[in-house]
Order: sequence, then structure tokens, then C-alpha cells
Amino acid sequence: MKVLFIISTDDAETSYNAMRLANIAVKKGDEVSVFMLGKGVLFEKNSNEEFNVMEQVNQFEGNFYV
Repeated sequence: MKVLFIISTDDAETSYNAMRLANIAVKKGDEVSVFMLGKGVLFEKNSNEEFNVMEQVNQFEGNFYV
């Protein structure tokens, strides 16, 4: 299945959970693309100890666009 995630928020928890879901979909064999739009491009800045967005982004093996 082809899956597209569009993340347009700078909320760390939302970005973290979206990336976790994207990683699970890749592991299950789906073709996954993630687009960071608007405030979503601030994902590096908003990553924190509790919601480590960067860890999830670095694990991601699909198509990633900023």
C-alpha cells in the first residue's frame, strides 16, 4: 500500500507520533512518503527528550521531503 504523511505542525508530540506510525508502516512493507510542510519543517528544533522526533526521522527508510 502507498501511504503519505503530511506533517504541518511544530508540536513535538504530534510529529513524533506521526513519524512512529510512518516507521511502523515501512516495517510492514508499505511504501511511505513523509512531507514536512509549514511549521512542520521545524521538527529538528522541536525534538526533545520526551518526544525525540529526530530519532524517529533518522530511523525512517521511506521518502522524506522538507
